[in-house]
Amino acid sequence: MASLPIDTAKFSGMICAVPPAPRVANRETGQLRVDRETGKTMYQVGVCLMAGSTADVINVSVAGEPTGIQLGMPVQLRDLVATPWENDGRHGVAFRAAEIKPLSAPASSSTASKGAGQ
Repeated sequence: MASLPIDTAKFSGMICAVPPAPRVANRETGQLRVDRETGKTMYQVGVCLMAGSTADVINVSVAGEPTGIQLGMPVQLRDLVATPWENDGRHGVAFRAAEIKPLSAPASSSTASKGAGQ
């Protein structure tokens, strides 16, 4: 099925609701899911999307471990897509982003480097 791009600029806020965790491909063996293109371990992050007076939590997959993401932290999603799926009578929508990072990453890193040099 086709992936549908999502315009994240339409949301008034995006907050980490569940911290990053590796995705498991096989529960019996504990084998982790990996990205077919990069070979990186896939991670899942619960993100609360807010728009107007509504909010929804979605699980977003990303290749590689997102760094600096903590519970309750505002986040930024790059290239978020939704992919409808169906398997054995079950169906849903899978969300994936090219990158998940803290919204305040540039400001906090520049503040830390200024403090270290003084």
